[in-house]
Amino acid sequence: MEKSIAKLTPPVLAGVVRATTTRGAIAEIKNCLYGGAGMIDLHMSTLEDTSVEALKKIVDSTDLPILALNYNNTYHWESAGFTEEERVGSFLRAVEAGAAGVDIQGYTFDLASKQGFVGEDKFSFTKGNPREVVTDEKVIATQRKLIDKVHDMGAEVLLSCHPRIVMNATQVVELALFLEQRAPDVIKIVTRAETEEDLIESFKAMLMLKKEVKTPVTYHAMGKQGMLSRLINPVLGGHMAFCVDRFDAGSTLEQLELRSAKEIIGGLRRYM
Repeated sequence: MEKSIAKLTPPVLAGVVRATTTRGAIAEIKNCLYGGAGMIDLHMSTLEDTSVEALKKIVDSTDLPILALNYNNTYHWESAGFTEEERVGSFLRAVEAGAAGVDIQGYTFDLASKQGFVGEDKFSFTKGNPREVVTDEKVIATQRKLIDKVHDMGAEVLLSCHPRIVMNATQVVELALFLEQRAPDVIKIVTRAETEEDLIESFKAMLMLKKEVKTPVTYHAMGKQGMLSRLINPVLGGHMAFCVDRFDAGSTLEQLELRSAKEIIGGLRRYM
């Protein structure tokens, strides 16, 4: 692997790029580069053209490693309508184009689990109807084959899971260890924090993840009290922080502003 996401020195600032055109994506990447990003998080579902040729132009525009993802949303957050086969095809084209890695979601090949848990409730982390948590061994085996294929093509896999519910530290760690069995290069988990107690639990979870999970983990919480976890958890051992160079109508407004995050996280790291 010429470029790596997993081997970047943490915490790495990922510049999120949600553009509609190839030229627009390249422009956003340049802005992220000048803003201090250490890698690029490229949303493919917003792009009009995701051919290998178009993606290669984007990849070749920067020396930063690119993590390509397809969350099946348009630029304006409507459903892009891709089938699972089409989404997986975009992952493989990105790898062929030279992306350092792809973000494979926990619900891949099991769309029902995107909206809520549909398996046998026998793990700590299956309580409370989490999204994107798959325990079906047949689905997991299919995901593993895809991960192996990406590895065989010379790229890495970030396995992402967005339960979107409040989870305690033990549940988060056990979920990470469960996902680790699929042999991803990086794990990403996003839970929810509605109270200050939930937020403090997310800090505890990050400290436990650093100690108990061998694979690099990116973990933060969404929700009313979750914003601070996006800043603090990378300092506590999280692998990356997702940042926006400039907010617009297509941005995830809860993500960090790149230059501020670079200053704050860098400043806090000096005291660690």
